[in-house]
Amino acid sequence: MGRPRSGSPNRPLPPPLPPGQRTVGQLVAEAVRLYGRRFWPALLVGIGPAALGLLASRVDRTTALVVSATAGALVLALAFVLATRIATGVTGAPWATAVVAGTIVFAPFALLVQALVFPGVLWLALVGLAVPAIVVERLGLVAGFRRGLELARADFVHALGGFAALWLVVFLTQTVLAFVLRGQADQTLQTAVLLASVVVSPVFFLGGALLHADQAARVVDSGSRKPRKGRRDAALHPALDADGAGGADAEVEPRAAARGEP
Repeated sequence: MGRPRSGSPNRPLPPPLPPGQRTVGQLVAEAVRLYGRRFWPALLVGIGPAALGLLASRVDRTTALVVSATAGALVLALAFVLATRIATGVTGAPWATAVVAGTIVFAPFALLVQALVFPGVLWLALVGLAVPAIVVERLGLVAGFRRGLELARADFVHALGGFAALWLVVFLTQTVLAFVLRGQADQTLQTAVLLASVVVSPVFFLGGALLHADQAARVVDSGSRKPRKGRRDAALHPALDADGAGGADAEVEPRAAARGEP
């Protein structure tokens, strides 16, 4: 028998890059991987957004805009906060403050994406990270938005590309399903798209929580912000529950040793 080829599927995959070096594609892959590990809790994240999309498809455009900017913004905020809780395992966070911040973030977002998707994603990349920042770093409302802007500026291209890629994954999956089922009855099609939204939409919110870790690591690496004394996880959180424990420290220790630090 010949030797296994270098492209053999049995070869182990390379380890994921740390958050500060993750590409947009790896961010999406890690969001999917996290979803697979926490499937049942994460599935709850998609129920609200899916119901919101179904409601918006059954009313006129004006009503859909009003609902999206009010109750819809609250639903999306709750989904983002829950996804951050699942992704990071944080307890004792200012949950109410995070939900208020998320509602402020998603009200314009819901209106913008009704017209053009890109302005909505641009807005989310600019201020959306305030929500996981409030949860992970236990910040107040104003401090959370300041931190969100700081995280966005650390690498705005990565933040914008991350949210855009996550949005595209969700959109394309639902579009492909609708295309495959286009010959079915309208009721069957709506049910299928609703179920697809429940299953797929959590990837977007879980990815947003992981994007906070990416941007926080970039802030630390750029030297523009240092973790607060006594709270080493304030600026950089593993955001990958138990499987990611020690990942950040493993990356930091060689750097410290190279500089002669203890």
